[in-house]
Amino acid sequence: MRWQKMRESTNVEHRRGSSGGGLALKGGIGTIIMALIAIFVFKQPVNQVLSNMVQEGGTTQSGEARPQDAETEKFVRAMVGSTEDVWTKIFAQNNQRYPPPKVVDYDGSTRMRTGGVADSRMGPFYLPAEQTVYLDIAFFEEMKRSLGGGGQFAYAYVLAHEVGHHIQHLTGFTKKVHGRKGRVSQREYNQLSVRLELQADYLAGVWAHHADRKRRQETGQGLLEDGDIEDAMRAAKAIGDDALQRQAGGRVVEDSFTHGTSEQRLRWFTAGLRSGRIDQLSIFFEMPYENL
Repeated sequence: MRWQKMRESTNVEHRRGSSGGGLALKGGIGTIIMALIAIFVFKQPVNQVLSNMVQEGGTTQSGEARPQDAETEKFVRAMVGSTEDVWTKIFAQNNQRYPPPKVVDYDGSTRMRTGGVADSRMGPFYLPAEQTVYLDIAFFEEMKRSLGGGGQFAYAYVLAHEVGHHIQHLTGFTKKVHGRKGRVSQREYNQLSVRLELQADYLAGVWAHHADRKRRQETGQGLLEDGDIEDAMRAAKAIGDDALQRQAGGRVVEDSFTHGTSEQRLRWFTAGLRSGRIDQLSIFFEMPYENL
């Protein structure tokens, strides 16, 4: 990716070198995948999973903070800045103001403003109540090592997906889905969650489409280089519900899906990348589920 010299966001808070409030991790970062599977695929309670992973006192299991990765932090600020530029312009074209989310880049675990703990093994996530994305950049290393989804554009895709959830919060789609919880069967609610996640994948592709075009207009060279799209595609395939369930050693249970299959995630990210359009976002909640 040609991201150097891009504007860096001022909405990124780096909480690195400590675990943000006296919390420490039990076990190595390698357990992140199992926690993701437990929480998002097999629907184990987040509090239960976290209670087995964090303890009071210290900054890490060894008592030493992980060395800062200044280059990756700079990359995160540049990518967040790019999402701000793209979505500010898109919202303005629709006579709306875009309030960007805050991004908290933490190390291991950190306390959230609204209470509770963000833990690296939860993976990156967006918290609507705070309009904040929580991210431990060690997740990028784990993507490459355990999921086979490494590469800078793959990491940008992850960030853009979480910002996509912010767009959904601003446009009412998140409330539409969360408001159905407890009012429909678990199977139906899981399907609504899949629709929301695939829409966020599409929005990540929309960002990439406009970010690449914007840089090409400004410098004569696009944001994307050879191999970047393939990196993002590998990441999208690696984090499908079916792929994660297989990695966990279990059978694939479609009714438990909450994020979509690898094929679905790849298809909708690619669709957003190709079109860059946001005028038909409601289609994700209108088309028959089997056609997604």
